[in-house]
Amino acid sequence: MTAVTADTTPKRGADHHRRAAGPPRSTTRGRTILLAFAAYVIAMLFVLPYAEMVITALRPPRELNRPGYLPQHWNFSNFTTIWKTGFGGNLGASLKIAAGATVLVLLVSLPAGYYTARRRFRGRTLFLLLVLATQMFQPAAMLVGIQREFISFKLPSPVFSLILVNAGFNLAFAVWILNAYFSSIPAELEEAAMVDGTSRLGAMWRITFPLALPGIVTALIFTFIGAWNEFIVALTLTLGVSNTQTPLTVAINSYIGQYSVDWGHLFAGAVIATLPVIVLFAIIEKHVVSGLTAGSIK
Repeated sequence: MTAVTADTTPKRGADHHRRAAGPPRSTTRGRTILLAFAAYVIAMLFVLPYAEMVITALRPPRELNRPGYLPQHWNFSNFTTIWKTGFGGNLGASLKIAAGATVLVLLVSLPAGYYTARRRFRGRTLFLLLVLATQMFQPAAMLVGIQREFISFKLPSPVFSLILVNAGFNLAFAVWILNAYFSSIPAELEEAAMVDGTSRLGAMWRITFPLALPGIVTALIFTFIGAWNEFIVALTLTLGVSNTQTPLTVAINSYIGQYSVDWGHLFAGAVIATLPVIVLFAIIEKHVVSGLTAGSIK
């Protein structure tokens, strides 16, 4: 009787151990392979339009209507001759607009996000709701008013006007993301620094801002991309100005004529306009991910 009990006890323990160990390793491996395959398929669906853009930019004009995904001959002249059309000036204008709007947004949203996160003043919720409400207006609905103000104020250049407009369009998002990130940083860290003799401004600069770097980078990249890709207002405010003062989005649209389309320069310009955003996002991607999840866990 005792021997039977001794024999069955290890078997029960082994069965319990197998159940606690989870599914077999082969099942887990098959699930991982399936998820990886699905991820690669989805990635290919996103990459294919960009691949088609690059291939078309490298396709000779005589092969534009020829069937086949890859051209028989590769032509790099579209990337060299496009600079003769003034595309360099358009690239500089876009850089000025995107960089200027980003700097202006950070200068305004940093103190606004910090103050609304640290101070519980009267009307704080209403202020944040009003900031959020400005994000609900579409640029197309305000084109007439923006154009009239542009003419009435006699601003020095369309580039300066587009800096102000793009900063206004992206300010609400920056204030909200920075408010969420500053709220997730304990105020006790600043208080400890001030106990050691640091002023509030010094504690904010040395303690809070470095910890809030992911949120700041998130506001930066989204503002830059929003100003870089803006088209409708840029097309309206640059009517009648020289080609060198127009941003890339408007310059690329100029390759579409009434009776013909310059496909080579159109796609070459699109490739060049995409590269700065891809490089910038690849550099600071890890900060963007952590910045978007700020404030979700406390």
